[in-house]
Amino acid sequence: FFRPSALFSQNNAAWQKERDGNRMNATRLAASRLIPGVACRLGGVPLRSHVASTTLRTPQILTKAFSTKSPELHELGSVDHAYETERIDKVAEPERRAFTYLLLSSVRFAYASTARVLVVKFVSSMSASADVLALASAEFDVSDVPMGKTITVKWRGKPVFIRHRTAAEISTENAVPLEYLRDQETDEERVVNPEWLVVLGICTHLGCVPINNAGEFQGWFCPCHGSHYDVSGRIRKGPAPLNLEVPPYKFVDEAKILIG
Repeated sequence: FFRPSALFSQNNAAWQKERDGNRMNATRLAASRLIPGVACRLGGVPLRSHVASTTLRTPQILTKAFSTKSPELHELGSVDHAYETERIDKVAEPERRAFTYLLLSSVRFAYASTARVLVVKFVSSMSASADVLALASAEFDVSDVPMGKTITVKWRGKPVFIRHRTAAEISTENAVPLEYLRDQETDEERVVNPEWLVVLGICTHLGCVPINNAGEFQGWFCPCHGSHYDVSGRIRKGPAPLNLEVPPYKFVDEAKILIG
């Protein structure tokens, strides 16, 4: 009758015997390495007695406690003392701290002043020069202009018509209905003083210079394309789309006009 438990006991005994043999072999191998020339006996002395009589060096165990604290500068063995020599003592040397602040403030002030000068020069370069400002306005004496006549002056390189109108011309222009006009403006809207009319002498069609005291309405006539303007400078006939432009002007006194 086959018994599994008996077979297991036999296998376990064999395995323990093999393990003991391996341990003995490992012990002999270690002994031979620690004591060269010795396998089982040394000079007739049993190996166990020789090992017992031999003093083995035991390893030293560190007894110093382990610390996670960062070491100090002097503990690292550094010989560089530049940090100590260059450090500013705020208590013993307060003037060095003040000098540092003064130096930083001076540099920042210099930067700000330089930036301000650059901005001022850039803005000044974009401004009009003195000769341009001189041409921006012009003053004209009209005391010698008789009624019903027109003079032509120059302002900013453009011709300007200044007409001394009669009372009849003023009443005629005021009586014109707005529905008759292409560019609807009353005569009062185009003058400062009703006796004087000031307009640019440039046709609003293609920029030609109209002829004074000509045309069907006795104002101005452009022979280039046949535009007719009345004594108020308003377009009455022809291809021009707009009235003659009125420049900015004012009377300095009764006989002087400042244009611009």
